[in-house]
Amino acid sequence: MTEIMRIAKYLASCGLGSRRNCEELITAGRVSVNGQLIDSPALNVEPGADVILLDGNPVSPQTKAYYLLNKPIGFTCSLADEHAERLITELVPENIIVWPVGRLDRDTSGLIILTNDGDLTQRMTHPSFEKSKTYVATLDKPLASSELQELAKGVELDDGRIKPDAIVELDGTSYEITVHEGRNRLVRRIFEHFGRKVIALNRTKLSFLEAGSLKLGKYRHLTSTEITRLRNA
Repeated sequence: MTEIMRIAKYLASCGLGSRRNCEELITAGRVSVNGQLIDSPALNVEPGADVILLDGNPVSPQTKAYYLLNKPIGFTCSLADEHAERLITELVPENIIVWPVGRLDRDTSGLIILTNDGDLTQRMTHPSFEKSKTYVATLDKPLASSELQELAKGVELDDGRIKPDAIVELDGTSYEITVHEGRNRLVRRIFEHFGRKVIALNRTKLSFLEAGSLKLGKYRHLTSTEITRLRNA
């Protein structure tokens, strides 16, 4: 018997984005079921029995893909950007559509996941799940001891207070910092609060995932154990 599911969940399984993104496709009037445009993401459908179209074209589930990429600088985390010179999706196989889970700035390198699993994307990016992210930041000038102590206790930014999970001085101008939140340019803004400029930023750890021998510009497939841990962490 075919599984009955919410239309937004089905569209996510077809590689059209997270459930939230698929809900936006529905409310925009781009999805039809059995010849009728719909506007409710809560509608239940029966894949295989119902005719489901996006912009008049049939959609069907994709084989799930999960890549861990060590992103170089210079690549934009987007599926399409007319202003970007290079897109992150150029670094993984083109036979399956995937998207980045979260973002890394164009000038930030390091670990990022690309997938077509909308449920995992929602799990990884929703604020309530708070996956940790560790970066190594190289500054133009070192922090004073008093500033490092202040940072460890938390600082007030223009969009709210942030207290790092951990901050470690590596050498004169390099620091390892771990945060949970995914606010825009968060790490750079933390150091800008102290009048420092980040001249290099690399994400070295994403949740429990580390680069290991994965070189810049290269990817590997996530294992089934890693995928399960990401869902449950």
